[in-house]
Amino acid sequence: MAFFKREFFKRELDPIERFENALKEKLAARQKLADRLSLAETELAEKRTAAERLAVAGAAAARLDRAEADMRAVEERTKTWRAALVEHDEQVASAERALADAKAQRDRDTMADQIEAMATAIERAAPGFDASATTLVEAVTKAALSIADATRFSNNVDAVRREVLSAADLICWELRSAAVRTRAGNANLADPSLSVSEQLLSPEVDRQLIYTLHPLLWREDGEIRRVPAFALVGLPKALLPVALQHQHVDHLNARRVQTLMHLHGSEGLGEPEADDPQLVDLDALLSEDKPSAQADVA
Repeated sequence: MAFFKREFFKRELDPIERFENALKEKLAARQKLADRLSLAETELAEKRTAAERLAVAGAAAARLDRAEADMRAVEERTKTWRAALVEHDEQVASAERALADAKAQRDRDTMADQIEAMATAIERAAPGFDASATTLVEAVTKAALSIADATRFSNNVDAVRREVLSAADLICWELRSAAVRTRAGNANLADPSLSVSEQLLSPEVDRQLIYTLHPLLWREDGEIRRVPAFALVGLPKALLPVALQHQHVDHLNARRVQTLMHLHGSEGLGEPEADDPQLVDLDALLSEDKPSAQADVA
Protein backbone atom coordinates (compact mmCIF):
# COMPACT_ATOMS: atom_id res chain seq x y z
CA MET A 1 0.00 0.00 0.00
CA ALA A 2 2.80 2.40 0.88
CA PHE A 3 4.44 1.65 -2.47
CA PHE A 4 1.32 2.71 -4.37
CA LYS A 5 1.07 5.90 -2.31
CA ARG A 6 4.64 6.81 -3.14
CA GLU A 7 4.02 6.14 -6.83
CA PHE A 8 0.75 8.10 -6.81
CA PHE A 9 2.28 11.20 -5.24
CA LYS A 10 5.52 11.06 -7.21
CA ARG A 11 6.27 14.50 -8.60
CA GLU A 12 6.62 14.80 -12.35
CA LEU A 13 10.07 15.96 -13.37
CA ASP A 14 10.44 19.20 -15.26
CA PRO A 15 12.39 19.28 -18.56
CA ILE A 16 15.63 20.41 -16.94
CA GLU A 17 15.50 17.63 -14.35
CA ARG A 18 14.83 15.08 -17.08
CA PHE A 19 17.80 16.32 -19.11
CA GLU A 20 20.00 16.36 -15.99
CA ASN A 21 19.04 12.76 -15.22
CA ALA A 22 19.68 11.75 -18.83
CA LEU A 23 23.10 13.40 -18.70
CA LYS A 24 23.96 11.64 -15.44
CA GLU A 25 23.02 8.30 -17.00
CA LYS A 26 25.13 9.02 -20.08
CA LEU A 27 28.10 10.03 -17.93
CA ALA A 28 27.77 6.91 -15.78
CA ALA A 29 27.59 4.67 -18.86
CA ARG A 30 30.58 6.45 -20.35
CA GLN A 31 32.58 5.94 -17.17
CA LYS A 32 31.86 2.20 -17.27
CA LEU A 33 33.05 2.04 -20.86
CA ALA A 34 36.15 4.05 -20.00
CA ASP A 35 36.95 1.63 -17.18
CA ARG A 36 36.49 -1.36 -19.49
CA LEU A 37 38.66 0.27 -22.14
CA SER A 38 41.36 0.98 -19.58
CA LEU A 39 41.38 -2.66 -18.47
CA ALA A 40 41.42 -3.85 -22.07
CA GLU A 41 44.34 -1.57 -22.95
CA THR A 42 46.26 -2.79 -19.90
CA GLU A 43 45.58 -6.41 -20.87
CA LEU A 44 46.58 -5.69 -24.47
CA ALA A 45 49.89 -4.23 -23.33
CA GLU A 46 50.50 -7.34 -21.25
CA LYS A 47 49.65 -9.66 -24.16
CA ARG A 48 51.99 -7.76 -26.47
CA THR A 49 54.78 -7.94 -23.93
CA ALA A 50 54.21 -11.67 -23.49
CA ALA A 51 54.16 -12.30 -27.26
CA GLU A 52 57.32 -10.26 -27.69
CA ARG A 53 59.06 -12.17 -24.90
CA LEU A 54 58.13 -15.53 -26.47
CA ALA A 55 59.31 -14.43 -29.89
CA VAL A 56 62.64 -13.18 -28.54
CA ALA A 57 63.09 -16.42 -26.59
CA GLY A 58 62.51 -18.48 -29.74
CA ALA A 59 59.35 -20.21 -28.51
CA ALA A 60 57.66 -22.86 -30.60
CA ALA A 61 55.36 -21.79 -33.41
CA ALA A 62 52.30 -23.19 -31.63
CA ARG A 63 52.96 -21.07 -28.56
CA LEU A 64 53.52 -18.00 -30.72
CA ASP A 65 50.26 -18.68 -32.59
CA ARG A 66 48.35 -18.87 -29.32
CA ALA A 67 50.01 -15.71 -28.02
CA GLU A 68 49.17 -13.82 -31.20
CA ALA A 69 45.58 -15.12 -31.13
CA ASP A 70 45.18 -13.98 -27.52
CA MET A 71 46.66 -10.61 -28.40
CA ARG A 72 44.34 -10.15 -31.41
CA ALA A 73 41.29 -11.08 -29.32
CA VAL A 74 42.16 -8.47 -26.70
CA GLU A 75 42.97 -5.98 -29.45
CA GLU A 76 39.52 -6.46 -31.00
CA ARG A 77 37.86 -5.92 -27.63
CA THR A 78 39.93 -2.78 -27.17
CA LYS A 79 38.82 -1.44 -30.57
CA THR A 80 35.21 -2.24 -29.71
CA TRP A 81 35.37 -0.41 -26.36
CA ARG A 82 37.20 2.52 -27.95
CA ALA A 83 34.52 2.90 -30.66
CA ALA A 84 31.78 2.59 -28.05
CA LEU A 85 33.48 5.26 -25.95
CA VAL A 86 33.60 7.65 -28.92
CA GLU A 87 29.89 7.05 -29.51
CA HIS A 88 29.10 7.70 -25.85
CA ASP A 89 31.19 10.88 -25.93
CA GLU A 90 28.91 12.11 -28.72
CA GLN A 91 25.85 11.14 -26.69
CA VAL A 92 27.20 12.97 -23.64
CA ALA A 93 27.88 16.07 -25.74
CA SER A 94 24.35 15.87 -27.15
CA ALA A 95 22.88 15.52 -23.65
CA GLU A 96 24.93 18.50 -22.45
CA ARG A 97 23.65 20.61 -25.35
CA ALA A 98 20.07 19.54 -24.63
CA LEU A 99 20.48 20.49 -20.97
CA ALA A 100 22.01 23.85 -21.89
CA ASP A 101 19.15 24.50 -24.34
CA ALA A 102 16.57 23.59 -21.69
CA LYS A 103 18.17 25.96 -19.17
CA ALA A 104 18.32 28.73 -21.76
CA GLN A 105 14.65 28.16 -22.60
CA ARG A 106 13.77 28.29 -18.91
CA ASP A 107 15.57 31.62 -18.60
CA ARG A 108 13.82 32.93 -21.72
CA ASP A 109 10.45 31.80 -20.41
CA THR A 110 11.11 33.52 -17.08
CA MET A 111 12.03 36.76 -18.81
CA ALA A 112 9.05 36.51 -21.17
CA ASP A 113 6.72 35.98 -18.20
CA GLN A 114 8.13 39.10 -16.56
CA ILE A 115 7.64 41.12 -19.74
CA GLU A 116 4.05 39.91 -20.08
CA ALA A 117 3.43 40.72 -16.41
CA MET A 118 4.63 44.27 -17.06
CA ALA A 119 2.22 44.61 -19.99
CA THR A 120 -0.63 43.28 -17.87
CA ALA A 121 0.19 45.73 -15.07
CA ILE A 122 0.12 48.64 -17.52
CA GLU A 123 -3.20 47.48 -18.94
CA ARG A 124 -4.68 47.27 -15.45
CA ALA A 125 -3.38 50.72 -14.50
CA ALA A 126 -4.53 52.48 -17.68
CA PRO A 127 -8.28 52.56 -16.84
CA GLY A 128 -7.50 54.17 -13.49
CA PHE A 129 -5.46 56.86 -15.20
CA ASP A 130 -8.23 57.36 -17.76
CA ALA A 131 -10.85 57.74 -15.04
CA SER A 132 -8.72 60.19 -13.02
CA ALA A 133 -7.90 62.31 -16.06
CA THR A 134 -11.54 62.31 -17.15
CA THR A 135 -12.60 63.44 -13.69
CA LEU A 136 -10.07 66.26 -13.88
CA VAL A 137 -11.39 67.33 -17.28
CA GLU A 138 -15.00 67.18 -16.15
CA ALA A 139 -14.18 69.36 -13.16
CA VAL A 140 -13.79 72.15 -15.71
CA THR A 141 -16.22 71.19 -18.47
CA LYS A 142 -19.14 70.58 -16.11
CA ALA A 143 -18.58 73.71 -14.07
CA ALA A 144 -21.27 76.37 -14.02
CA LEU A 145 -18.95 79.02 -15.45
CA SER A 146 -16.28 79.04 -18.13
CA ILE A 147 -12.78 80.45 -17.63
CA ALA A 148 -10.34 80.55 -20.53
CA ASP A 149 -7.31 79.37 -18.55
CA ALA A 150 -9.27 76.51 -17.03
CA THR A 151 -10.62 75.52 -20.45
CA ARG A 152 -7.11 75.44 -21.91
CA PHE A 153 -5.98 73.37 -18.95
CA SER A 154 -8.87 70.97 -19.50
CA ASN A 155 -8.08 70.63 -23.20
CA ASN A 156 -4.43 69.95 -22.47
CA VAL A 157 -5.29 67.31 -19.88
CA ASP A 158 -7.67 65.62 -22.30
CA ALA A 159 -5.02 65.63 -25.03
CA VAL A 160 -2.49 64.12 -22.63
CA ARG A 161 -5.07 61.53 -21.57
CA ARG A 162 -5.61 60.40 -25.16
CA GLU A 163 -1.88 60.41 -25.83
CA VAL A 164 -1.06 58.35 -22.74
CA LEU A 165 -3.77 55.79 -23.49
CA SER A 166 -2.50 55.44 -27.06
CA ALA A 167 1.06 55.10 -25.80
CA ALA A 168 -0.09 52.50 -23.26
CA ASP A 169 -1.72 50.46 -26.03
CA LEU A 170 1.46 50.72 -28.07
CA ILE A 171 3.84 49.73 -25.29
CA CYS A 172 1.64 46.80 -24.27
CA TRP A 173 1.65 45.53 -27.85
CA GLU A 174 5.42 46.00 -28.08
CA LEU A 175 5.98 44.28 -24.73
CA ARG A 176 3.91 41.28 -25.74
CA SER A 177 5.70 41.11 -29.09
CA ALA A 178 9.01 41.23 -27.21
CA ALA A 179 7.78 38.45 -24.91
CA VAL A 180 6.97 36.25 -27.91
CA ARG A 181 10.38 36.93 -29.46
CA THR A 182 12.10 36.33 -26.13
CA ARG A 183 10.34 33.02 -25.61
CA ALA A 184 11.34 31.95 -29.12
CA GLY A 185 14.94 33.05 -28.60
CA ASN A 186 14.77 35.82 -31.21
CA ALA A 187 14.97 38.84 -28.92
CA ASN A 188 17.99 41.00 -28.24
CA LEU A 189 16.98 42.88 -25.12
CA ALA A 190 20.55 43.83 -24.30
CA ASP A 191 21.04 45.99 -27.39
CA PRO A 192 22.92 49.04 -26.11
CA SER A 193 22.04 51.26 -29.08
CA LEU A 194 19.32 53.83 -28.52
CA SER A 195 16.28 53.82 -30.73
CA VAL A 196 15.22 56.97 -32.52
CA SER A 197 12.55 57.64 -29.93
CA GLU A 198 15.08 57.16 -27.09
CA GLN A 199 17.71 59.62 -28.29
CA LEU A 200 18.35 62.64 -26.08
CA LEU A 201 16.05 65.50 -27.02
CA SER A 202 16.05 69.12 -26.00
CA PRO A 203 13.82 69.47 -22.92
CA GLU A 204 12.93 73.07 -23.84
CA VAL A 205 11.07 72.03 -27.00
CA ASP A 206 7.36 71.29 -26.67
CA ARG A 207 6.80 67.93 -28.33
CA GLN A 208 4.14 65.45 -29.26
CA LEU A 209 4.59 61.71 -29.55
CA ILE A 210 3.74 60.88 -33.14
CA TYR A 211 4.22 58.08 -35.70
CA THR A 212 6.14 58.85 -38.88
CA LEU A 213 4.89 57.74 -42.28
CA HIS A 214 7.94 58.98 -44.22
CA PRO A 215 11.58 59.70 -43.34
CA LEU A 216 11.78 63.24 -41.93
CA LEU A 217 14.34 65.85 -40.98
CA TRP A 218 14.22 69.12 -39.07
CA ARG A 219 16.66 71.44 -37.35
CA GLU A 220 16.89 71.63 -33.61
CA ASP A 221 19.44 73.38 -31.37
CA GLY A 222 21.70 73.94 -34.36
CA GLU A 223 21.67 70.27 -35.32
CA ILE A 224 19.83 68.35 -38.01
CA ARG A 225 17.62 65.54 -36.77
CA ARG A 226 16.72 62.75 -39.15
CA VAL A 227 14.19 60.06 -38.31
CA PRO A 228 13.06 57.07 -40.38
CA ALA A 229 9.59 56.16 -41.53
CA PHE A 230 7.50 53.95 -39.25
CA ALA A 231 9.05 55.26 -36.05
CA LEU A 232 7.66 56.65 -32.83
CA VAL A 233 9.22 60.10 -32.31
CA GLY A 234 8.77 63.21 -30.23
CA LEU A 235 8.06 65.79 -32.92
CA PRO A 236 8.24 69.51 -32.03
CA LYS A 237 4.67 70.79 -31.88
CA ALA A 238 5.61 73.72 -34.10
CA LEU A 239 6.12 71.25 -36.96
CA LEU A 240 3.17 69.02 -36.14
CA PRO A 241 0.45 70.83 -38.16
CA VAL A 242 2.42 70.88 -41.40
CA ALA A 243 3.53 67.26 -40.93
CA LEU A 244 -0.07 66.17 -40.37
CA GLN A 245 -1.39 68.30 -43.23
CA HIS A 246 1.00 66.71 -45.72
CA GLN A 247 0.38 63.17 -44.42
CA HIS A 248 3.95 62.63 -43.22
CA VAL A 249 2.91 61.64 -39.68
CA ASP A 250 -0.20 60.50 -37.87
CA HIS A 251 -1.48 60.16 -34.33
CA LEU A 252 -0.89 56.96 -32.39
CA ASN A 253 -4.59 56.18 -32.14
CA ALA A 254 -5.09 56.39 -35.92
CA ARG A 255 -6.27 53.11 -37.40
CA ARG A 256 -3.58 53.03 -40.09
CA VAL A 257 -0.88 53.64 -37.50
CA GLN A 258 -1.98 50.58 -35.54
CA THR A 259 -1.73 48.50 -38.72
CA LEU A 260 1.67 49.94 -39.64
CA MET A 261 3.01 49.30 -36.15
CA HIS A 262 1.98 45.68 -36.44
CA LEU A 263 3.76 45.48 -39.79
CA HIS A 264 6.88 47.55 -39.10
CA GLY A 265 7.04 48.13 -35.34
CA SER A 266 7.87 51.55 -33.93
CA GLU A 267 11.66 51.81 -34.26
CA GLY A 268 11.81 52.52 -37.98
CA LEU A 269 14.28 51.07 -40.45
CA GLY A 270 17.39 52.90 -39.28
CA GLU A 271 18.33 56.57 -39.56
CA PRO A 272 17.95 57.71 -43.18
CA GLU A 273 20.95 58.95 -45.13
CA ALA A 274 21.31 62.65 -45.83
CA ASP A 275 20.87 62.05 -49.56
CA ASP A 276 17.79 59.85 -49.20
CA PRO A 277 15.42 61.08 -51.95
CA GLN A 278 12.39 60.29 -49.78
CA LEU A 279 13.62 62.44 -46.90
CA VAL A 280 11.13 65.25 -46.14
CA ASP A 281 12.46 68.55 -44.77
CA LEU A 282 9.73 69.73 -42.39
CA ASP A 283 11.37 73.13 -41.87
CA ALA A 284 11.38 73.76 -45.61
CA LEU A 285 7.80 72.55 -45.85
CA LEU A 286 6.76 74.93 -43.09
CA SER A 287 8.52 77.83 -44.84
CA GLU A 288 6.72 77.03 -48.09
CA ASP A 289 3.34 76.97 -46.38
CA LYS A 290 3.78 80.30 -44.57
CA PRO A 291 3.87 82.52 -47.71
CA SER A 292 0.80 80.79 -49.12
CA ALA A 293 -1.03 81.30 -45.83
CA GLN A 294 -0.07 84.99 -45.81
CA ALA A 295 -1.24 85.34 -49.41
CA ASP A 296 -4.60 83.84 -48.50
CA VAL A 297 -4.99 86.39 -45.71
CA ALA A 298 -4.10 89.24 -48.06
